[in-house]
Amino acid sequence: MNKEIKIALVEDDENLRFLVAERLESEGYKVLEASNGDDAENIILSQQPDIVLLDWMLPGKQGSEVCTNVRAKGFDKLIIMTTAKQQDIDKIDAYGFGVSDYITKPFNMDVLVALIDNKIKFQLNSEKSETYSFANMEHHPNTHLLIKDGRKIELTILENRILLYFLKNKNKVINREELMMEVWGYNADVNTRTLDMHIVRLRKKIETNPDYPQYLQTVRGIGYKFAYVA
Repeated sequence: MNKEIKIALVEDDENLRFLVAERLESEGYKVLEASNGDDAENIILSQQPDIVLLDWMLPGKQGSEVCTNVRAKGFDKLIIMTTAKQQDIDKIDAYGFGVSDYITKPFNMDVLVALIDNKIKFQLNSEKSETYSFANMEHHPNTHLLIKDGRKIELTILENRILLYFLKNKNKVINREELMMEVWGYNADVNTRTLDMHIVRLRKKIETNPDYPQYLQTVRGIGYKFAYVA
């Protein structure tokens, strides 16, 4: 990697923090550690790390509160929430805490490193954050924003992942299983109805008439296709 990447690791479980820090340092990252919300906020705001790995359950302040506070003070780098419970993922997705992404515990270290490497590559390769344009819209995946006719529309983390995958695979028929794997990951316990529900919500945000979608089209019996010709 061509510059020293700083990662703030906020985790109150000492053993897990030690293991994750050791692995990240062996991958060449500089790791700043915190075990509670107050220390985390101080480190994030004073050191401005490139990525924050933030535990949802912390003594004192919750991870969501830390996230909200540092975002309010202008911290705009990546925040990846680590969480042990499915309910927390739903909360992360439902409220705009400003989380960039999340990973569920217990996580596989290789999966965590791959997620971070991937995010860093995006950041280093794009001087400005990557954006995707189609029709009268612009998608900013790093900030979960969709700008439609100049108006900002917030996307949830899952909607963001779904739209990004479609935009990278325009005009290609994608089956539901492939999409679910991409969005929820290998250990996900989701059914196709959950996916379809997210698609319906996403259509409301991008389509002029969600009942007759122009972009996010259903391919009967298979899945979906993002139809767009520039």
